[in-house]
Amino acid sequence: MYKAQINHKQDYEFGVVSGGSEFNIDVKGKGFSPPDALLVALAGCVGVYIRKYAEGARLKLENFSVTAEAEFSKEPPYCFRNIAVNIDLKGAEIDERRKRALAEFLKNCPVHNTLKANPEIALSII
Repeated sequence: MYKAQINHKQDYEFGVVSGGSEFNIDVKGKGFSPPDALLVALAGCVGVYIRKYAEGARLKLENFSVTAEAEFSKEPPYCFRNIAVNIDLKGAEIDERRKRALAEFLKNCPVHNTLKANPEIALSII
């Protein structure tokens, strides 16, 4: 099971602990904003799956980048309605068949799948 815990530090700053790592969430510039962290999770997951594909296909993919971009809706409920994920393979020579296979493989990313599934979220106050 995955678990993330945030602890209030001050104002809008929170310490995050997850999987043995720590970082800050802060809407005033001392860490990731919550929407940024969501996009980071998606881009990071896609990056991991690019590496998995490259290793399995024995492709030399080095120094690629993944960018996730989104804007909040202008009407409530405020959320990302569309997220663009752009992958720059930095000039790696990959034919169209491999690119299609990579795009299909990236659909295995669990963060991507979670966002597409629109999961139920249970909030409880204890």
